[in-house]
Amino acid sequence: MKENLKFAWIASWFALVGQLLFFIGVSIFTGDWRYVMWSFMVSMAVGIPSMIHTRRAQKANKSIKTL
Repeated sequence: MKENLKFAWIASWFALVGQLLFFIGVSIFTGDWRYVMWSFMVSMAVGIPSMIHTRRAQKANKSIKTL
């Protein structure tokens, strides 16, 4: 099965950084900074594990190609 790791990296970075930037904009617009606090926690909880999983898949994919 061919994995699309490029899309996985894009999704991981969006979960980590893109979502946070979006809610910073919402917080600036509304003046309620609790949006940033909650989005930061969710971004870390989703973004970091997805990046770890993608990195492991990339390493496994490289080791299969070298065999």
